[in-house]
Parts: sequence; structure tokens; C-alpha cells
Amino acid sequence: MFSIASLWIPFTIIAAMGQVARNAMQRQLTGPLGTWGATNIRFLFGFPFSLVFLAVVLAATGDHLPWPSASFWPWLLLGALAQIAGTGMMLLAMNERSFVVTTAYLKTEAIQTAIFGFVFLGDHLTVLKVTAILIATAGVVIAALRPGAEKGFTDLKPTLLGLGAAAAFALAAVGVRGAVIVVPGVSFVTAASYTLVLTLFVQTLVLTIYLLWRAPKIVAAILGLWKPSMFAGFMGAFASQFWFLAFALTAAANVRTLALVEVLFAQGVAYYSFKQPVAARELFGIVLIVIGVALLVAV
Repeated sequence: MFSIASLWIPFTIIAAMGQVARNAMQRQLTGPLGTWGATNIRFLFGFPFSLVFLAVVLAATGDHLPWPSASFWPWLLLGALAQIAGTGMMLLAMNERSFVVTTAYLKTEAIQTAIFGFVFLGDHLTVLKVTAILIATAGVVIAALRPGAEKGFTDLKPTLLGLGAAAAFALAAVGVRGAVIVVPGVSFVTAASYTLVLTLFVQTLVLTIYLLWRAPKIVAAILGLWKPSMFAGFMGAFASQFWFLAFALTAAANVRTLALVEVLFAQGVAYYSFKQPVAARELFGIVLIVIGVALLVAV
């Protein structure tokens, strides 16, 4: 039987699709703006759209603008700052080691999210759900690896950076969920939208101040490329809106595991748009992802 709680499934799938689109647009802006400049676009140009989303939600639900308790703010800061820290460590890891090996480390995020969610939020996961998370994660790692890539796992620095980035992203997911679920007196839609506005505000403030300090020319370049940045910002805010809605309804580990369908979307784009063949190893990894995700949704 359909229930509101099960909406986290379509919310997560929509968010993953939006994230693939956002990443494609953001990648086009990395050349002229650099990695941190392109990253800030999702925050700076996404923030105004998050305000629009919140206004629409308030009008549709009739909710008042919430004012959360003191417990909200530490969760919010954890979610916002951990995502920036995770991005930084991910970039450092990719400089140290190949993209493929770093991706394999990053995909341990779902497992780490399950651990952090249980420790900090008391999110309960059944044995079957934990099994589903492990199967799907193994599938992503197998699909990401290339022949000879295993040599990269012997280097300590990229290993620590990659796993650290995954841990930061896991803490970001837990922080967002922790913030959303303590917003009092409003619907989960308003709680998610309100949390998104403040999260993007903090991230925009922190990263813009950093760029003004370290690379002021990048800030000017971002403003000069406002037209293509606007759509990338919209897609970023759109994807984040649905991530936050999903986090409001279920454990962060469930969301981040189902989010691995993003790998399937990316593989589909690579195959149909760029005619890139799928290797047997990749196909096996995809099968494991599908099994793990299907088990997660079914139990």
C-alpha cells in the first residue's frame, strides 16, 4: 500500500537524475572557473532558487516560517561544512591518485553513512538493508575499477584522503537529516525546504569568502558567466531539494544507497551518447547495484 513515507524512493531517483545533469553542466564550467569556482556555482546560483522553492512550499502547505530549536544549528553546520570538506579531500585525492581509484573509495560513503546514522541519529537498519547496502556498494566499486587500478590502493595518502572524503560526505548526509527532522511544527516538505535554504546560504558564504581571499578573479569570472551558471545553479538546487525531501522521510543510509543508481544513469549516458562499450566487469558491477538497490527498496 502506498504511504507518504515511501516517497523517499522517487525523491531519491529524481535527485540522482538531477545531480547527473548538474554535474554535466558544472563540468563545462570547470575550465574557465577552476574546480572551486565551478563548485561555488551550485551554491551561489542555487541559493536564490532555494528561496523560490521555499516560498512555493509555504504557499502550498500554509505552513508558517519555522524557527528551529538550538539543536538544529549544529546539524546544519555539520551538513553544510562537511560537504565542502569532502569536496576538498576528494579533489586532493584525485590529484594524488587516479580518478577511478578515488571513485572506488568515495563509494564507501553509503556504508559510512549507515554507521554514522546509527551512531548519531539512532537510525535503525535491518540486516537485509545492511546486506543491500553492502551488495550495492560492492557493485559500484567493481564497476569503477579498471585493470591495474588496484595498485593505487597500496598508497596510504590517497587512501586516507579518499576514505576521508567519503566520511565527510556521509557526515554531510547525516547532518542534513539531523537538521531536517528537528524542525518543529511544520510539514516535512517545509522542513526540508527551509533546511536547504540555510544550508546553501552557509555554503555560499564560506566558499565565496574563501575565493575572495584566495582567488578574487575567480569570483569576478563567476559573475561574468552568470548565464550558463544560472541553469547549473537551478539544477543543483533542484537536485538538493529532492535529496533533502528524501532525508526527511528515511535513514540517510537508505537514501545514499539508492542514490547509487546515479552510476547506472552515468553508464547509460556514456553508452548511448558516447558509444562507450560496457566491459564484462562493469556489467557485473551493474548487476550487483541493481540487486542491492532492489533489495533495499523491497525490504
